[in-house]
Amino acid sequence: MTTHPRNPPRPRGVEVVAFPDFQLLDVTGPLQVFASANDHAVAAGHAAPYRPRVVAAASPVVSTAGVSLLASPLPRTGTAVDTLLVSGGRGVPAAARDGALLRWLRARAMRARRVGSVCSGAFVLGAAGLLDGRRAVTHWQQCDALARQFPKARVEPDPIFVRDGALWTSAGVTAGIDMALAMVEDDLGHAASIAVARDLVVFLKRPGSQAQFSATLATQQHHRDTPFEQLHGWIAGHLAHDLSVAALAERAGMSERSFVRRYRASTGQTPAATVQRLRVEAAQQLLVSTSLPIKRVAQRCGFGTEETLRRALRRHAHATPGDYRARFAAARRGAR
Repeated sequence: MTTHPRNPPRPRGVEVVAFPDFQLLDVTGPLQVFASANDHAVAAGHAAPYRPRVVAAASPVVSTAGVSLLASPLPRTGTAVDTLLVSGGRGVPAAARDGALLRWLRARAMRARRVGSVCSGAFVLGAAGLLDGRRAVTHWQQCDALARQFPKARVEPDPIFVRDGALWTSAGVTAGIDMALAMVEDDLGHAASIAVARDLVVFLKRPGSQAQFSATLATQQHHRDTPFEQLHGWIAGHLAHDLSVAALAERAGMSERSFVRRYRASTGQTPAATVQRLRVEAAQQLLVSTSLPIKRVAQRCGFGTEETLRRALRRHAHATPGDYRARFAAARRGAR
């Protein structure tokens, strides 16, 4: 028989702040992680470790998905809370200009053990002055804007999430789940967090950086109005070809010196950096979607040797080709 303590520990309060036009998964993803942690604890005969809830200035609050949530009012700032998270979404600019919300957030953060944001919610934390002098991350498309808007913050564009003391920030949308799992692990231990991850069919710790975005898509999006738009399209379709500076300059009809200078001025990076990013992404796709030998993947993507691919993948995704295939190919099969 399971025995229950006479005075079980009080659950940790978790408040996720929503506002009009919030991103639904920014709220429901982390909340489900904490709710699943409760389910596992109760099933094991323990008290629920968390008390998660959505809070907002007005209720119901409508998400960009059209789903409305019944939210609790913003709590009094004099009371303590364990975890305070701010969601992101299309409504972030308005929320970041809402003086009353920012004043409440600053005061509430002072009574929280930890404070965090999901995706673009980092801009709301920044507007409240909570990113000053801290390391932070947001969605990869908005990292540059976050750094410009809040120069006192140290924005790191690559991690899935960043923990700087009591401040936690996460990258795009689903990274909020990764961050919440890390919080559960920090609170309850590895066994609890891996049980929740298994329940939700997600990785406990996703390998690599913000690997949810496409290098090809990013190149096309950010450089579509540059003189090199057509060149990028050609590179993506000819990754096994000679893509040296000399070869690319010849294709662009420029001298090597002029090509490198104009390319950097137009795109902010070297031709070699673009080529390697596109080759790494192509290799990732082949590793997950095919059973080609790693040596063949390396050749097809222009790396030449398996060792060159291994070094590139470690640098960009912090994983070996074999490890990357084992993790993501398994996830792909499980999703079918």
